[in-house]
Amino acid sequence: MTTPLMSTPDFVVAIPARYAASRLPDKPLQLIGNRPLVLHVALRALAAGARDVWVAADDERIANVLEGCGVRVAMTSPDHASGTDRLAECARIAGWSDDTIVVNLQGDEPFAPASGLQAAARALAESGAEMATLATPIEDAAALFDPNTVKLVRADDGTALYFSRAPIPWPRDAFADDRSVLPQGAHWLRHIGLYAYRTGFLKRFASLAPGRLERIESLEQLRALEAGFRIAVALSPEPFPPGVDTPEDLERAQRHWAATTAGH
Repeated sequence: MTTPLMSTPDFVVAIPARYAASRLPDKPLQLIGNRPLVLHVALRALAAGARDVWVAADDERIANVLEGCGVRVAMTSPDHASGTDRLAECARIAGWSDDTIVVNLQGDEPFAPASGLQAAARALAESGAEMATLATPIEDAAALFDPNTVKLVRADDGTALYFSRAPIPWPRDAFADDRSVLPQGAHWLRHIGLYAYRTGFLKRFASLAPGRLERIESLEQLRALEAGFRIAVALSPEPFPPGVDTPEDLERAQRHWAATTAGH
């Protein structure tokens, strides 16, 4: 007998949006089709059925392109070191209670499926972990060896063991012979940079000092593991295209948008 899936709990979505991205200048305002990137992300969040959607911005130009779309904007400090710090300030501005489930949707995920946001909220509520996130299978060796593709390993109970830019786990014997293809029977996971946590833990997480592993890998989620907190990992229920970090990513996103809207 299978246990039925829990219904999606009540949740809010918070989107950190920083204007001065280092690898892609003016990133939130870059156009995909005729819409700015940050507007695509906001509309995706609204489609997920959240009780409330906020964009944590650091520049009035971001607020201006979101006017009238149905989301609320928190003007946060431009000096935050991370998106988590920005969201902690947003939570204070929004006045969420400590037990509110917050789904952190990165401001560079223009194709995030609504089901993915709902899955992260469910994973948090079902697992009892302090955080939840998503993953999707890696299908080719190029992605596995790409340091911009974050890999993760999870335990049998679905909680994260480690996140890395390196190819983990490493199939010693298979890769001794050939690293151009993925061996049969091994399953790698790409981390999707979407998180769910309750407001109380979000504030606590933002107050922690960066950990040693976080500094080595430049992966903020390792801070939580180093501090002894659990991160539940759910598989995305449908494809979750990569986000937009670089000019090449933007071109790919523009092609994807053109292909999906052709004929409409």
